[in-house]
Amino acid sequence: MKHTYHIHGMTCNGCRSHVEEILSKVEGVSNTFVDLENAEATIEMESHIPIETFQEALKNDGGRYSIHKQGEHHHHVEDKKEKQPNAKGTGTFYCPMHCEGEKTYDKAGDCPVCGMDLVEEQNLSTVSAEQWTCPMHPEVVKDEAGSCPICGMDLVPMQPDISAEEKTYKKLLKKFWIASVFTLPIFIIAMSEMLINNPLFEIMHQKNWNWIQFVLSIPVVFYATWMFFERAYRSIKTWNLNMFTLIGIGAGVAWLFSVFGMFFPDIFPEQFLSESGAVHVYFEAATVILTLVLLGQLLEARAHSKTNSAVKELLKLAPNKAVKIVDGEDVEVSIDKIVLGDILKVKPGDKIPVDGVIIDGETTIDESMITGEPIPINKSVDDKVSSGTINGNQVFLMKAEKVGSDTLLSQIIHMVNDASRSRAPIQNLADKVSGYFVPVVVLVSIITFIVWSIWGPEPVYVYAFVNAIAVLIIACPCALGLATPMSVMVGVGKGAQNGVLIKNAEALEKMDKVDTLIVDKTGTITEGKPTVEKIGAFGASFSEEEVLQYIVSLNSNSEHPLAEATVKYGKEQKVEVLKSEGFSAVTGKGVEGNINGKSVALGNPKMMDYAKAEIASEMEEEAKSYQKQGKTVSYLAIDHQVVGYVVIGDKIKTTSAKAIKALQDKGIAVIMLTGDNHNTAQAVAKELNLTNFEASMLPEDKLKEVEKLQKQGKVVAMAGDGINDAPALAKSDVGIAMGTGTDVAIESSMITLVKGDLHGIVKARNLSDSVMKNIKQNLFFALIYNTLGVPIAAGVLFPHFGILLSPMIAALAMSFSSVSVIANALRLRNVKI
Repeated sequence: MKHTYHIHGMTCNGCRSHVEEILSKVEGVSNTFVDLENAEATIEMESHIPIETFQEALKNDGGRYSIHKQGEHHHHVEDKKEKQPNAKGTGTFYCPMHCEGEKTYDKAGDCPVCGMDLVEEQNLSTVSAEQWTCPMHPEVVKDEAGSCPICGMDLVPMQPDISAEEKTYKKLLKKFWIASVFTLPIFIIAMSEMLINNPLFEIMHQKNWNWIQFVLSIPVVFYATWMFFERAYRSIKTWNLNMFTLIGIGAGVAWLFSVFGMFFPDIFPEQFLSESGAVHVYFEAATVILTLVLLGQLLEARAHSKTNSAVKELLKLAPNKAVKIVDGEDVEVSIDKIVLGDILKVKPGDKIPVDGVIIDGETTIDESMITGEPIPINKSVDDKVSSGTINGNQVFLMKAEKVGSDTLLSQIIHMVNDASRSRAPIQNLADKVSGYFVPVVVLVSIITFIVWSIWGPEPVYVYAFVNAIAVLIIACPCALGLATPMSVMVGVGKGAQNGVLIKNAEALEKMDKVDTLIVDKTGTITEGKPTVEKIGAFGASFSEEEVLQYIVSLNSNSEHPLAEATVKYGKEQKVEVLKSEGFSAVTGKGVEGNINGKSVALGNPKMMDYAKAEIASEMEEEAKSYQKQGKTVSYLAIDHQVVGYVVIGDKIKTTSAKAIKALQDKGIAVIMLTGDNHNTAQAVAKELNLTNFEASMLPEDKLKEVEKLQKQGKVVAMAGDGINDAPALAKSDVGIAMGTGTDVAIESSMITLVKGDLHGIVKARNLSDSVMKNIKQNLFFALIYNTLGVPIAAGVLFPHFGILLSPMIAALAMSFSSVSVIANALRLRNVKI
């Protein structure tokens, strides 16, 4: 008997395996297959098993997953929570080690897999406009200053809520101080035993001091660090073994041993007894270990707050007020009150509130915060402006075109957050090692106890016990788990600050291996701001004015940059636009339609072939003279007869030649593929010292070129900005879109360059190199640390050097190992790309 059910709550292969394992253990189940992509479980059973049995099994695992019949729609608990508006914070928390992929949680807490504190995602919803409240009536909240409608008192600004990570840090800091206050006297009492004629023993007997240590340890174990034992218990229950499993076992065994030693001293062999007859207790080891681990968590929480500093800096760019023009008057409004089409006034030095277009005035805009380029940009009427950029010294009016989450700033922050949570392929190595890490360490600890019990010096059991605990405490799977995600998070943020937006961590890793770069011409190498330089007419049938009129009338239906250039030129020449019908764009060739009952086609020679219109040799020669100057020539055919052409120029970006040279110096072969004709392509390639180029390329030709290079074993990056580049962008190993290009191109890419400049590719490559080096350093440190630390804690140096590692020193080393990995990742913030 076989049934298929829907599973909710799975986000990664780890979830899939875990659900499969739980369902397989249900009595009566003979076989189980769980499909992550379709969120389905196919279960074979000897006889019918009620679905409630499976639901109970998943519920007992912690309730993260749910099962129901196909066709039914049951809201999972987390779904309901996610849909509730969250008054404080973003409502989005994630594990810094990405244990469950990109899964997020609706509230702060511990990761159910590794036990680490969840991190709050930073986004624009955390930035709210300043609000005012009454000190006597806090329920009164206003968007502006004034008086309380209840008591008449002046309203005061509301204090913004502190972030979840700041709350976590303060909570840990409070617990650390409490743990320290109680641990210090325990440590002093324990260390005093090393003194000759211990003065404390003159005050009272050692057994009484043991009781004092026991009492002092209770607040440390059951309050300040109790969360470690909760996490350890949960990890064993769900078999998601982690760092807290080892800490819980190590410190827990030491504390319980001490308690049993006080209450039942007679059951212990003489080796564990001191000269006074009392059992030697390890309250100081347990509490110092726990307090040092707590210190490590505290330092880690503070370091974590710096890893997403790039996003925080971007958030600071978001203004919360704007000046809106209402009935000719200036009205200051909250940013969330702006809607599409609103007319806004931007004063000198103000941050631009939303994305839009200038409708009156001209100015300079500092866009360095989102492009990484320090030189202000001149802007005038019809130019686009972006939220968060800073106005220069002129007043201008703008029309709101994108608000809220649609603004460029919001999209950048969203992309950075998504990329920060993504997993790089190199992380699979750490995941495989981590999967076996904790069981192996526990096994090594047991072997250590046995070996010391058999071959160790007297007192053998004391040595065996202490060294076994040291092995458990020094091991740090966290350092291994944090090695990759910390570097990715800081690297992605660094890229965003320099106008390089990384869609996912895989792009960062692949960019480091790229050996071939394909670039489009228009909008990638060139500025993408074409201008009409000449209108030509052939024959007596149509004048240059009529040729321009037909070109403008047909192109008024197109969104292609070349078409926009002709339409703009037509407006400047005050050309009357004729009504066109049956318009269609022929990808990679041109456009066609019907005007005044005539069949009209406009485009390259392939378009003329498509329209069955022959280009006269005289016209072709004239066009070539312009093409050899790097100009683009489009032909106009009316009723299958070529009657004229338009010459369009598009300047090469000033940075293109320098960027291409820099990439070639890094050993990257640069190839230009363009839909333009051979003469134009050759002229541009010559100016840029490019030997590899192909002209007259259709979208499918670019795609085939990418596939051909990949079959040759090349790692290919493709840079482009148009719809015709989208297939090649998607197929390439790393697609790079110009931020000035189309949405389709940006969606198809893995990296977006905000400024749309080839120099951004150089930055992306440098960033990738730095991040991958940093990840490898972190992995090396984590692997070497654990590879050397565990044997040393087990006592391998004792026979030859007499060196043993105290569990307390082991705890200190373990606590700082994760912090060291994060600190190394933070060095990426200062890397020059």
